[in-house]
Amino acid sequence: MKALMSLILGFTLTTSLFAAEKKQSTAEHLQNVSVTIRSESGYSAGEGSGVIFTRKDSKGNLVNFVWTAAHVIDNLRSERKILVRGTPKTLVEFKDPVIIKEIRQDGRTVGRLQMDAEVLKYSESEDGHDLALLRVRKYNFVTGSVRFYLDKEIPALGTDLLHVGSLLGQFGANSMTDGIYSQHGRVIKSLNKRIFDQTTCVAFPGSSGGGVFLKGEDNARYVGMLVRGAGEGFNLIVPVRRMVEYCEKHKIMWAIDEKVAMPSEEDLKKMPIENTPKEKKESEEEEKKEATKKEFPFMIRKITIFRTKVEKQFNPFKTGD
Repeated sequence: MKALMSLILGFTLTTSLFAAEKKQSTAEHLQNVSVTIRSESGYSAGEGSGVIFTRKDSKGNLVNFVWTAAHVIDNLRSERKILVRGTPKTLVEFKDPVIIKEIRQDGRTVGRLQMDAEVLKYSESEDGHDLALLRVRKYNFVTGSVRFYLDKEIPALGTDLLHVGSLLGQFGANSMTDGIYSQHGRVIKSLNKRIFDQTTCVAFPGSSGGGVFLKGEDNARYVGMLVRGAGEGFNLIVPVRRMVEYCEKHKIMWAIDEKVAMPSEEDLKKMPIENTPKEKKESEEEEKKEATKKEFPFMIRKITIFRTKVEKQFNPFKTGD
């Protein structure tokens, strides 16, 4: 009997230790893939959150992409008019946001890593998806990588979740909160009827762009991005299924699925940052002109002939006057 009790007690303690290690491992993983994003432009500055998705390029370099909310970096956006082969075009440009990663050891912050990033894709918060994809300019910035929940089945209501974000900005960098999946499919008509899911995970200004993760998994897969809130445990996320929809539409599934091949550097440079209706119309018009030029490489113009008064006077084809 004593031997049986010892065995049960030992099993219980071992299970508890494994659970503690698992929880710590999950926490460390989420700390490693979560960053603060700072956007400074002129007199405006802001801070938000983001998650790192790491890929290897054809040369073996680690390329760190960062997903965040578009409204976190909207003050970095500018546009100007240019002429492309005689056609007016709107050029959208972004200043570089700064990616900040906290370094902790023995229960305290011991430093920070800061890197500039370029904006690869941007879908504004009002008429778009409120999503932005960044790329850290330095290779091999970090090795950690978030894992996206790509299952077709939506996580059930009541599922335990974790959120990691920079609550109140850099001061609260990598704060971890928890909650549950409280509702699916909230439709906001004023935001182009986009679908959001609802969570009770605690969030503050600065949480925008931060990831929401499944709590009970070793890898704590990413199920959505926290973007809006009304307080008292009512916060909205862009669900990962909407991110998949956006990525499939713009052919950037490689930015959330490691099984999809990465594009070349040349293809990345050709990729438009935005896909607004105005930009789409300009691109379509330019494509039509280019297609016409290929079929008919030169234009047939009228030839103007200048003649002297004497020639006009004796023109046999002239009638009237």
